[in-house]
Amino acid sequence: MPYCVKCGSHLKKEDRFCFVCGAATPKVTNEEYNVSGKDVVDKVGQLLHEGNVTRIIVKDESGKTLLEIPVTIGVVGVVVAPWLAALGVVAALVANCKIVVERRE
Repeated sequence: MPYCVKCGSHLKKEDRFCFVCGAATPKVTNEEYNVSGKDVVDKVGQLLHEGNVTRIIVKDESGKTLLEIPVTIGVVGVVVAPWLAALGVVAALVANCKIVVERRE
């Protein structure tokens, strides 16, 4: 579910404008990666360094969401460190994961 970049309100995928503040919604693209449990932390770290990612969702083999990481502009390692620690625990529990990456254009 996308969020408004101006006020943070939840939006529907088909919304072109925020119903709260009226801001135009940017185009959002999704990419999916299938990785093994031991490679999840490395792949998420790589995606975070790319800089144009707005959200990372980690799902198990059945499609159940295990962890959702909101990524904002200017994220530093101290803010991301607890998410990566939690991700390490999740990765230890599952064999294969699907990583869904949201990017705003």
